[in-house]
Amino acid sequence: MNRTKLHGVLPATITPFTADGAVDWPAYEAYLRWMVSVPGVTGLVINGHAGEGSSLTVEERRDAVALAVAVADGSVPVIASANGDGSRVLAADARISVDAGADMLLVFPAPSWVRFGYQAGAPEERISAAHAASGLPVIAFQFPVETHASFDQRTLLNICDLDGVVAIKDGGRNMIRWDVDVPVIRREHPEIAILTCQDEFLLHTMWEADGALVGYAALVPELMVSLFEAARSHNYDRAKREYDRMADLTDLLYHRDSHIESTVAMKLGLVARGLIPDATVRRPLMPLGESASAEVRSALEAADIPVGAIATVGAVGALS
Repeated sequence: MNRTKLHGVLPATITPFTADGAVDWPAYEAYLRWMVSVPGVTGLVINGHAGEGSSLTVEERRDAVALAVAVADGSVPVIASANGDGSRVLAADARISVDAGADMLLVFPAPSWVRFGYQAGAPEERISAAHAASGLPVIAFQFPVETHASFDQRTLLNICDLDGVVAIKDGGRNMIRWDVDVPVIRREHPEIAILTCQDEFLLHTMWEADGALVGYAALVPELMVSLFEAARSHNYDRAKREYDRMADLTDLLYHRDSHIESTVAMKLGLVARGLIPDATVRRPLMPLGESASAEVRSALEAADIPVGAIATVGAVGALS
């Protein structure tokens, strides 16, 4: 697989739950059917942060991937997140994704690295283990530089050297690092796709990215597609207009007390859009304040996104 095969907007999808916290499979299927119907959506990312993947059981993670594979039906690749801490656990997670029919893996840094950091060579070993266990192409996830799980440039280049690695999902959230690292990766590994996941820095990073693998697209994929296409065509005026119309929504999703609250806010937005019936999240995620639903709805309207009007492809309740 080469870089031209990974491009465009790849939403990191949410997982809908019923009010009692069970996975709402009919709502999930309807949501995924809507997602693949959006022009410009070029892949589905399952079980990531936005999808509360670490709060799902092994069986739920497997079934979520299998459902996405069935819905996509080969129209777009299904990318399964792999997030186990140890390499054996990660490999088992990767094999589950293979059995469920995933096309690619998104390999997270080990959760323990976020606090403690990692030994030299450990990221390369981890990614190699996931590929060896699955045989699937791998997207390596670059974490924010504020954590101890962010890879320096040498490590990134080593990762790009590995068999099976086809892309870097860059969520470093540091524009100096982005501007320094991306040209070097481009020069040394032109076959590797660069996927931005810098939800708060989309205007800056979409100019150089092959694609956008973002949780933001779980709520407004059509807006992400419009912004990405404007940036990739180097139409700054159009891109800036699209970016500016998102300002209130970006603020409500990502400029909160905790970045993890973006998932909660996105679910409120999807309820407002008529795409899922319930905004329930799994603990330890917590509901937002009483005003949050109205605020998200207002921000969607300010971005010219219709609310309460989705009743076509993938509408909730349309599937048996």
